[in-house]
Amino acid sequence: MISIKLGGIITEAGLSFTVDGFRLVYAVITAFMWAATAVFSKEYFVNERENLNRYRIFTLLTFIATEGVMLSGDLMTTFLFFEILSFTSFTWVIHEETKEAVRAGYTYLFIAVIGGLVLFMGLALLKYSAGTLSFDALKEAAGGAPDRSLILAAGICILFGFGCKAGMFPVHVWLPKAHPVAPSPASALLSGILTKVGIYGILMTSCTALSGNQIFALAVLIPGVITMALGAVLALFSVNLKRTLACSSMSQIGFILTGIGMMLLFTAGGNEEGAGIALSGLMLHMVNHSLIKLTLFMAAGVVMMNLKVLTLDEIRGYGRNKPLLKAAFAFGALGISGVPLFNGYLSKTLLHESIVEGSRDLSAYGSLLSVTEWAFLISGGLTCAYMLKLFICIFVQRNRDEKLQQSFDRGKKCMNKASTAAVFGSSLLTVILGQPFISLRLIEFMTGFEEIRNFKSFTPENLKGSVISLAIGAIIYLTVVRRILIKRESYVNLWPEKLDLEELLYRPLITRYIPEAMGRAALIFGENRILKPILEKLLSAAIILTRILESLTDGLILILRKTVMRERRVKSEAETEPGFLYGLSAALAAGAGRLLYNFTFAMMMTCIGILIVLCTILFIVF
Repeated sequence: MISIKLGGIITEAGLSFTVDGFRLVYAVITAFMWAATAVFSKEYFVNERENLNRYRIFTLLTFIATEGVMLSGDLMTTFLFFEILSFTSFTWVIHEETKEAVRAGYTYLFIAVIGGLVLFMGLALLKYSAGTLSFDALKEAAGGAPDRSLILAAGICILFGFGCKAGMFPVHVWLPKAHPVAPSPASALLSGILTKVGIYGILMTSCTALSGNQIFALAVLIPGVITMALGAVLALFSVNLKRTLACSSMSQIGFILTGIGMMLLFTAGGNEEGAGIALSGLMLHMVNHSLIKLTLFMAAGVVMMNLKVLTLDEIRGYGRNKPLLKAAFAFGALGISGVPLFNGYLSKTLLHESIVEGSRDLSAYGSLLSVTEWAFLISGGLTCAYMLKLFICIFVQRNRDEKLQQSFDRGKKCMNKASTAAVFGSSLLTVILGQPFISLRLIEFMTGFEEIRNFKSFTPENLKGSVISLAIGAIIYLTVVRRILIKRESYVNLWPEKLDLEELLYRPLITRYIPEAMGRAALIFGENRILKPILEKLLSAAIILTRILESLTDGLILILRKTVMRERRVKSEAETEPGFLYGLSAALAAGAGRLLYNFTFAMMMTCIGILIVLCTILFIVF
């Protein structure tokens, strides 16, 4: 292990970087994925002239920030780079500047900023309780803390903050909306790497400050199981190629979180071998999922750059005579479905083995783990079903429009040699890492768990879990997809729009319920002769402050628009009714609502977050 410390201005110990097996592997994977997407991007953006400078600059900044997180040696260093990449990656989501892209971008940024603030609160609480945020010293310091309840509270805040980036339920709402609107090379990085940044923070906190904490284990395990199952269901119902892959990412993150929860339960029960199996499975699945989604999203990018559409009915039959694209997509689909001899099989088998062993060893959680095992198997089956749905749609079926199908068949060349090397070359890694001889040694290098080399990958018991999931997937495809989700030879999305958590809860909470509560409170307190003039002045000042914030940040936006940024400015023109308290509160809500639909909101939220962090640091220092 190599540790490096830089400076001492931001934190007492300065920025801290550490290199060990796991960090080194992910630093290399991060660099490889950026290189592969950079090669693919050259052809993907060949006909695009606008916003390319912005995309390239912020892609480079995001790469630097991501490597900073993966090599961080303490939680404060992790946090600083984590917050940087939250803003830099936001530009990927809004790159196309369509209405859908801007809306998804604001959802992404809002979740990221709120998560970052809660995360910082957790770090401040952890620093107060344990006295350190260094990964090397945190486990011992947290174990000797006088009040373990504060450590747990800090852990819950940290879980929420990092979970926002990982796409964990219930703060997953950005993920299915951001990926479809972002450029495909960016989607590959969002899904393959940036979600792992959140997992990295949760994993490092679990292995240090919260190691063996049963309550925290359940706080990770239960949302992990929900995320795993819900993501798979959403992917099955989706009729958009990239949205399906995005929901799939959410589901696979659930698999990894389930592994973290199992590791914590084993650690609490003193079962080091079980904890080692769970840790091995989740780390390998992190690697496998990153490489699989690199392949699948670049393959989706090939479809997008040739057809400019992603709905299944419109792209049906496109890849029938494109063998390399078909092979690359097939390798990714087989890997993520957990088919033996492909990379997802071993990592899912290790995770399943940890759940099975937990059912035997952790009797206190027997019922929960039985439900977890079936959720695991069924989610694996759903993964097989929706990947089978995508593959058959794009590469087997014929398009309903025969003339369109003929044009698909004539165009055998769908990408140049460089893109072919990036897409097909990446897909070969799913086969290479599917060989136990290679994967088991990679696990040993990442975890230091030497006993893993004795793991038997293809025993009847281990193959049984894979066969059950694949059988469930085949049954779901034949019964649900073919008979219910395809009507009159057209793919239909039967998922109720009302079940969108963002539209059902989060947006109404911000734009309706909170302003209504403010208005009612204003009416109640406004009856008091003493409070009424005070409240009127406060609300008037709030409206003025909202406009000042918008105007000041618009100046910065104007500068950026003249350089690398190119955004559309929407002026807020909230009307007020002086003298009417309820009208003032409504005007404030309207002004804030308009501000949400301006790029200014992105800058404002980021600036507010940075100011809160800096003020807190100054308070701690002085």
